[in-house]
Amino acid sequence: MLDQWAYLNGVEIDFSRPGKPTDNAYIESFNGRLRAECLNASWFLSLADARDRIEDWRCHYNDDRPHTALGGSTPRAFANQAVTARELA
Repeated sequence: MLDQWAYLNGVEIDFSRPGKPTDNAYIESFNGRLRAECLNASWFLSLADARDRIEDWRCHYNDDRPHTALGGSTPRAFANQAVTARELA
């Protein structure tokens, strides 16, 4: 079914090699965080509840959670610094 959808929509499917999660380390790292911090930590009462909780986690992860790749800043603070720097330049 996935193959048919991909063919009909002109999408080329390119799977990671079996046993090689390092082919896409960023996604593997994100998937581990999503599972540990959201999926395993929540008890979903319905599909709607799961959507709401996952969306809340996504917003927290993308806006308010400090990231080591950003020097311990939140994405929101990092973006604000970039805007301020651009305005000063």
